Amino acid sequence: MPPYIVDMQPLSITELNDRAREIFRSIVESYLESGMPVGSRTLSRLSLLGLSPASIRNVMQDLEELGLLAAPHSSAGRLPTELGLRLFVDGMMQTSEPSDAERSAIEAQVSGTGFGPSSMEDILARTSTVLSGLSACAGIVLVPKAETVLRQVSFVPLSPLKALAILVGGDGSVENRVIDLPPELPATVLIEAANYINARLGGLTLAEAAARLRSEIDGDRAAIDTLTRTLVEAGLASWSFDGAARPVLIVRGSAHLLAGDATDLDRVRLLLDDLEGKQELVRLLDLARGSDACKIFIGAENKLFSLSGSSVIAAPYRSGSGRVVGVVGVIGPTRLNYARIVPMVDYTAKALSRLIS
Repeated sequence: MPPYIVDMQPLSITELNDRAREIFRSIVESYLESGMPVGSRTLSRLSLLGLSPASIRNVMQDLEELGLLAAPHSSAGRLPTELGLRLFVDGMMQTSEPSDAERSAIEAQVSGTGFGPSSMEDILARTSTVLSGLSACAGIVLVPKAETVLRQVSFVPLSPLKALAILVGGDGSVENRVIDLPPELPATVLIEAANYINARLGGLTLAEAAARLRSEIDGDRAAIDTLTRTLVEAGLASWSFDGAARPVLIVRGSAHLLAGDATDLDRVRLLLDDLEGKQELVRLLDLARGSDACKIFIGAENKLFSLSGSSVIAAPYRSGSGRVVGVVGVIGPTRLNYARIVPMVDYTAKALSRLIS
C-alpha cells in the first residue's frame, strides 16, 4: 500500500485500527453519496460498531488531526480531505463492474453501430460523449496527432522572402505552411528542394526524414548545396513542430459540471477555465500514458486543479502491439463515485484498445 505523508510522518491504511477504519470509510462513502458533512449522531446509526456519538467524535477528532478529515464549521460534521480521499481510493475502495447497460452503451459508440462509416476522431468524440453521460462528468480523450508520412512535397513562391510549402501525406491529407526564404534565393532552389525530399525522403515520417537528412549531411552524402539544404530543413521543421504542438484533445459534456450544487459554482467556473487551458490538460493526461490501468488525480495533487478542487480519472488505450495510442477519461469534482467511474473508464479504454488492435 502506498505511503502518505501527513506532517512529514508516513501514514498508510494499515496504521488505522478497525474502529477508525470503519468510521473513516462510513464518512467518505456518505460524503461521496450526499456531498454533505457527516456528524457523529448520523454515524452512530450507520456504524456497525455500536459506538456512542461521544466515542465516534473522539475518533473523528483523531482522524482530523491526521489530516484525513476536515470540519467546514466548528459545529458541523466532517468531510474527507483530498488526502483522505486518496487514502480511501487507494486503500479501501471496492470497485463495481460496469452494468450491462453501461457496457452496451460504450460498445455501441466505440463500434459505431448504427452510425455508418466513421473516422477515428468521430469514434473518439462519441466515446467521450457517452462516457460523459454515464459518469455525469466531462469526458476527455487525448490522442497525439498521427505522424505524417511524406508522399509528395512542393514549394510555391509567394514573395521574395516567403514560400508556401505543400505536403501531401501518405493518407492523402494535404497540409500547407508558409516558410521564410533566405534573401535572393534562386527560384530553382525551390524545385531542387522539392525533388530532393520526394526522391530521398518520400515514404518516411517527418522524424525519420529529418534523421535521414542529418545522417546524409554528416556523411557528405547529401547531393544538395547549402541553400537547398536550408530550405529542406526549414520545410521539415515547420511541419514537425506544428504537428507535435497539436495533439487531438476532445472534451465533451462540460455542461454536466454545472448540474451540481449551486453553492459550488465558483469551483465549477474555475474548472471550466482549467479546461480552456488545453496544453496544461494535455500535459496532465500525458502522465497517465505510462500507466498500466486507470490513473487518478485528486484536487491539488496536480497544480492544474489546485484551485478548482477537481479530480481526473484517466486510462491509456493501446494498439495491437501494445503501444499506447492515447488516453481516455473524465474530469469532475473531487466528490465522485470513484468505485463506479474507475472501472467504467478502464472498460472504455479496453474497448478502444480492442477496436484498434
